[in-house]
Amino acid sequence: MAEQRSKLPFDPAGIVLDGQRGLSRQLYQALRLRVLDGRLSSGTRLPASRDLAAVLGISRNSVMRAYDQLYAEGYIESRVGDGTYVSQLPKLSTQLSTGLSLGLSTDLSTFPTKSAGDSYSSYCFGEPSQQPTNTSSAPSRSAMPSAFQVGIPAFDLFPFDVWAKLQAAFWRNPDPALLGYDNPTGEPLLRELVAAYLRRSRGLSCTAEQIVITSGAQQAISLCAQLLMQPGDAVAVENPGYRSARDAFSLAGGRLQGVAVDEEGIAVEQLQRLDDCRMVYVTPAHQYPTGVTMSLARRLQLLQWAERNEGWIVEDDYDGEYRYSGAPLAPLAALDRQGRVLYVGTFSKVAFPALRMGYLVLPQRLVEHFRQSKALGVRLTDIGSQCVMAQFIAQGHFQRHIRRMRRAALSRRTVLRAGWPAGVAGLGAMPEVAAGLHVKVAVDSLARETQLIEQAAAVGVEINPLSRYWLDEDVPVDNHAGLVLGFAAVKEADIAQALMRLRKAWRS
Repeated sequence: MAEQRSKLPFDPAGIVLDGQRGLSRQLYQALRLRVLDGRLSSGTRLPASRDLAAVLGISRNSVMRAYDQLYAEGYIESRVGDGTYVSQLPKLSTQLSTGLSLGLSTDLSTFPTKSAGDSYSSYCFGEPSQQPTNTSSAPSRSAMPSAFQVGIPAFDLFPFDVWAKLQAAFWRNPDPALLGYDNPTGEPLLRELVAAYLRRSRGLSCTAEQIVITSGAQQAISLCAQLLMQPGDAVAVENPGYRSARDAFSLAGGRLQGVAVDEEGIAVEQLQRLDDCRMVYVTPAHQYPTGVTMSLARRLQLLQWAERNEGWIVEDDYDGEYRYSGAPLAPLAALDRQGRVLYVGTFSKVAFPALRMGYLVLPQRLVEHFRQSKALGVRLTDIGSQCVMAQFIAQGHFQRHIRRMRRAALSRRTVLRAGWPAGVAGLGAMPEVAAGLHVKVAVDSLARETQLIEQAAAVGVEINPLSRYWLDEDVPVDNHAGLVLGFAAVKEADIAQALMRLRKAWRS
């Protein structure tokens, strides 16, 4: 074995795998940690999958799956004809790399606190710095799901019969202990199950204590805005980006600072030039609305920004369950060892938005402050639905439903790609769609964007303009143009029929 190890580009001594657990996941985690703590430096050549498998005594497929996940998340890169290498990544600070190895966190000295004379309401809510801009993507409550609506999952696949039985069972003989004033952070069993799910599916090390159940992702974002900002504070948002998140920060008194998004995610260099900004909202797994996945290098830069500036990162993983090749990507929060990332998740994109249930994963230092604040002002989370969701997860229905929804979304995405109109003047080609429930298609000008959307509406097809997602104070320019299409809301036949109408409208 020692002779075999000596032939490898790096020494795998210390990588011990437990045969009773997933081998590829364990190997992925071991190699990922070595990249992040510097034991595998940028440019290090990795062994061929066959050689590493022989040394570790596991199958080559296990090594290949681990490599595939590392490649998907940007830790390694393949050089044609020359093997696999550790990617060129920003050097971690000593404090951050130590935290990755030891799981350390910093103290609470930088957390904003109220003085004795401050009231809860005066601290949490300031005058809006600008009017809410939420005129975009949310469909009206009366609207039936239709092709290309954004933010709507496949309602037709939800197991309402199972949900109804679980709900009936709960209300048939409810525990009296659950019928009083509920725990402000949510039903304990549900929080335990959410924490276990995130550990298993996302690699996010967290406990039930760190979970706060919320009335959807929007309430989670609003809590972050109200409790981590003073009125007048600057907050950075992706531009283009999610308008309802902007509204939450604006209504809490924040000054919105748009930061550009490129092919690697939010432009951290531009963020660094905002001297007075200590909070940023991002959608790293599948940027809304462009669909970009934030690169690993950019994620590390963003964490370094938060560490240097004692800032906060609100990570919205709104559709992270939907990845169509390999496992879902590990979130930004899984890299955070300084307690700077607040992770927002939701059940809306797996179940249905009217469920109004999401969750917030807090750094340990913020747990008590958020618990007290939610108890005072914003409970609003139905205990019956929480208990039913807990049983839905505990009995395996949740994971089965996620797999069903992922397969359906992939199939519906395939129909959209196959039938997308080609050769339409000013309209870009349909890009690859590796994740999420929507796609952005380029258009060459704002005038053409308006024309295409009007033509689509005339034949009963709803499409969102990309220009709607930019901050209002920006001067509209042609590179703000595009089309944003959801592809999960309706069945394949309905998508094909809508595409047929589009082809006719756009070529007439």
